[in-house]
Amino acid sequence: MFQTKLCEILNIQYPIIQGGMAWVATAELAAAVSEAGGLGIIAAGNAPAEVVEQEIKKAKALTDKPFGVNIMLLSPFVEEVVDVVCREKVSVVTTGAGNPGKFMGRFKEIGTKVIPVVPSVALAKRMEKLGADAVIVEGTEAGGHIGELTTMVLVPQVASEISIPVIAAGGIADGRGFLASLSLGADGVQIGTRFICAEECVVHDNYKQMVIKAKDRDAIVSARTTGHPVRVLKNKLTKEFSQMEKAGATIDEIEKLGVGKLRLAVVEGDIENGSVMAGQIASMVKEIQPCGEIIEDIINGAKEQLNILSQYKKEE
Repeated sequence: MFQTKLCEILNIQYPIIQGGMAWVATAELAAAVSEAGGLGIIAAGNAPAEVVEQEIKKAKALTDKPFGVNIMLLSPFVEEVVDVVCREKVSVVTTGAGNPGKFMGRFKEIGTKVIPVVPSVALAKRMEKLGADAVIVEGTEAGGHIGELTTMVLVPQVASEISIPVIAAGGIADGRGFLASLSLGADGVQIGTRFICAEECVVHDNYKQMVIKAKDRDAIVSARTTGHPVRVLKNKLTKEFSQMEKAGATIDEIEKLGVGKLRLAVVEGDIENGSVMAGQIASMVKEIQPCGEIIEDIINGAKEQLNILSQYKKEE
């Protein structure tokens, strides 16, 4: 029912992409999402190339379905990571924190689809001109590093200006959000926060439980004064950031506080002093489920919404 142009381009069953979350999006999660009919993504983050290579090989051992790698273009290892991705002939690359233009030719040569994350209409148009196969349009509702525009207003603006597929991201957790995104002009969705609470996700259980217990106003924005705001769940660390910013701390001092804090939360489970990145939909995540159940729930939820809408039409 929901076969879109994106499904054809990426050779996937459902137009659902798992977010490339640093330290969270490992081979286990990516393979499980792909096996369930979506597109799993391994997050390269700032990891050395050999670590990324290990994750790719692990994912290949777990699934024969397409999966992708998210490359953070500001990584000090980006050149080596691109070498690995090309050597391993990864099906899809999503990119963030930079312009993938210098690598586009290499990716195209081996048939790898390139999907940059964009926070604006101007950047989406620029990526289309560079030869991107699709763009992920991410609203400020998302977890992690964010822009200012909301998904609701950004997706239709981008969809009206470009011809390549648009993937909506930020604030999407269930069938209602999925269907709304398609209605806004998207060809698919990217979901991050809900997949944190997948059984196959290897993050510390403390992290998962904090997402599950989150309330509607718990996902806040830290470090705005640095120019690189981050959406996280409020805890002791976010209070420290707030205090430093109010006291007029320098950007270097603020950024130093954040070093290593994501790993502290994801791997070690310190959810008070670590950075618990999650989107505004965290309060909608109520349980830990296998990836297959998550995707099935999203698709069935969208079908239910269509049935509800059809009843309205009949009543007219």
